[in-house]
Amino acid sequence: MLISFACENHRSIRERQILNLEATSDDHLNESRVIELEGLRILRSAAIYGPNASGKSNLVDAMVTMRRLVLAASPSAQVNRKIPVDPFRLASDFAKAPSEFQVEFLLDGYRYRYGFQADSTDIRAEWLKRKGKGKEANLFIREGQEIKINAEFFPEGQERKQFVLRNSLFLSLCAQLNGEISGKVVGWFQRLRFVSGLSDTSILAYTAKRIQDPKHNATLMAFAKRADLSICGLSSKEAEVPDLSLPKDMPDDKREEILRQFAEMNTEITTRHPQYDVNGKEVGTVEFDLKKDESEGTRKFIALSGPLHHVVEDNAVLVVDEFEARLHPLLTQAIIEWFHSPLNPGQAQLIIATHDVLLMEPERIRRDQLWFTEKDDKGATQLYSLAEFDPQDVRPTTKFSRQYLLGLFGAVPRLALLKGDTVHA
Repeated sequence: MLISFACENHRSIRERQILNLEATSDDHLNESRVIELEGLRILRSAAIYGPNASGKSNLVDAMVTMRRLVLAASPSAQVNRKIPVDPFRLASDFAKAPSEFQVEFLLDGYRYRYGFQADSTDIRAEWLKRKGKGKEANLFIREGQEIKINAEFFPEGQERKQFVLRNSLFLSLCAQLNGEISGKVVGWFQRLRFVSGLSDTSILAYTAKRIQDPKHNATLMAFAKRADLSICGLSSKEAEVPDLSLPKDMPDDKREEILRQFAEMNTEITTRHPQYDVNGKEVGTVEFDLKKDESEGTRKFIALSGPLHHVVEDNAVLVVDEFEARLHPLLTQAIIEWFHSPLNPGQAQLIIATHDVLLMEPERIRRDQLWFTEKDDKGATQLYSLAEFDPQDVRPTTKFSRQYLLGLFGAVPRLALLKGDTVHA
């Protein structure tokens, strides 16, 4: 499970900002929103609010960037490649400084802490730490090309450190060379998944594949019926990817991206709806093409259902940006409640960036699940939780959405009045 994510000097994020999913002592909605594991109390979900351009998407992008670097191609494919970091450019000292990313998570009974600092050409620093029943132990510490290995707890690193490149991560190298612990850590990053709410194209092919499995089809159908989409059946057909005669020297990641896009464009998902006679009696079904005949909201909901179900099944972490786009508020509530219900018996987590204030109610969400982003006068993003406010002012019975829209928590647009506008008390 994800415990926390921290980043510094990435896009609009200047100083270190931390998204912490450790539950506070709040006794509100404990049973359904918090899971107790290895002596920790961790939240099943979190929602990030803030005005446009406040940094919500940049926080998500920081997580995406960290995952992409950890899961990068083999070191031999990265020789002389630039590291895709994007520092805060509104301050000259930060524009030339390294970006930093760090994640804490639970895995196999241990609390891991992994992070690194990088600029466009070099991994400046890297560290992997682990805590079990005792104190936290350093598995390895890297400063530039100098790597100190804990031979007792991370023996796999000893023989591999001589092969690390200045622009690639030591953790990734160890995993690619069949390291046991590093392989598990990299495997955790593979279960950290992302979806953009503005586009469902990238996940339609994946959902189409799951629809073909009878077990998964039944689960997705149950979810669709719960959402009251009037769908009584789902089927799909995956496109066969032909030989596109791509250049042999094309990088593997680019080749995979082109093939994936081709498959997505040619994927077909069919929905079935009941058909009725003049007396209102059901007499059969009619097929709809998901892309052509269904609404944008239905299309997105069906597309999301595949990754959502897989995340729950795999005890993974799903991060969704622009969560509410093209979805009715009752559908967004249904998705959130899926993670808080017995349908999520394991450790799956959901993190959303959203503007949907209807989710921001005390009967649905705890104070420590609500996070906000806003920019300071220098254009830098600040991230903070509702749990940081005085509990006497923000009680579990507080109408969170009303106070938020009144600006009592900050993180709302500062609207300038047009000439001639008036404000009524």
